[in-house]
Amino acid sequence: MNNEDSLQIIEPTYSHVFNFEKTYFYPDTQKWLQKNFQYCYYCCIIYVILIFGGKYYMSSRPKFDLKGPLALWSGLLAVFSIIGFCRTGPEMFSTLRHHGFYHSICIPSNLLQDHVSGFWTWIFILSKIPEFGDTIFIVLRKQPLIFLHFYHHLTVVLYSWLTYAETTAAIRWYVVMNYFVHSWMYSYYTLKAMQYKLPKGFAIIITTMQLVQMAIGCIVTIAAYHYREIYELECYTTHKNFIFGFAIYFSYLILFGKFFFKAYLSDKGKNKVGKNVYVNGRKECYKPKTS
Repeated sequence: MNNEDSLQIIEPTYSHVFNFEKTYFYPDTQKWLQKNFQYCYYCCIIYVILIFGGKYYMSSRPKFDLKGPLALWSGLLAVFSIIGFCRTGPEMFSTLRHHGFYHSICIPSNLLQDHVSGFWTWIFILSKIPEFGDTIFIVLRKQPLIFLHFYHHLTVVLYSWLTYAETTAAIRWYVVMNYFVHSWMYSYYTLKAMQYKLPKGFAIIITTMQLVQMAIGCIVTIAAYHYREIYELECYTTHKNFIFGFAIYFSYLILFGKFFFKAYLSDKGKNKVGKNVYVNGRKECYKPKTS
């Protein structure tokens, strides 16, 4: 199979394509990312300094309430994630339907040919840095900052930027899954910050979604490696990307699994879940609205 044949695809049909999507051109964004990759490291370093410096600063000070700003922040991220899923999901589903699983994880037509999916993949990569703001709220509200939370934020930024810069085809899976899960997660955060009472099962469902996401991430990463290294088929991935990708997805699976057990299955977690709800390593314990 050569590159020209592999990229002759059936593109999804969009009801409308915006001008800013039409002007998307992957090589330009890839070149910019490769040239400015050091800023990703700088942002990660600043993030670590701010959150641990902030924890030290807040240790002797009263916590901030911030329910209003948190509801706005989470609501914006929820809307962004929903839009992102609606703009990237059709391309992935069309690829799976017309070209199969191999194409979906080995041929980056979502970046090289589909302007809509490509644009929202690019925005997804950039959005991982603003999402550091989640942790700022945790610090200022003096909530527990667990390893899973900041480790997840740091490694997602680094791996997302690397995957995009290397034209890794499996990024379509990573992006669509993340948009989908975050659509539910940030919608949940928004309603909780607005003090709406939600069934406890919602938190469990969202954490289950995250566990499934991490398991699929492992499978997709291993499959791409097998297609390239074992079956010697054309597959846009690298050995470095496989090592990094599998390592972080497997670590996420372990950490989220451990978190799920501790928060919902252990005796201690069962006793707490009636008062506190945990999602993505973040404790939500607002007093619900009463009529």
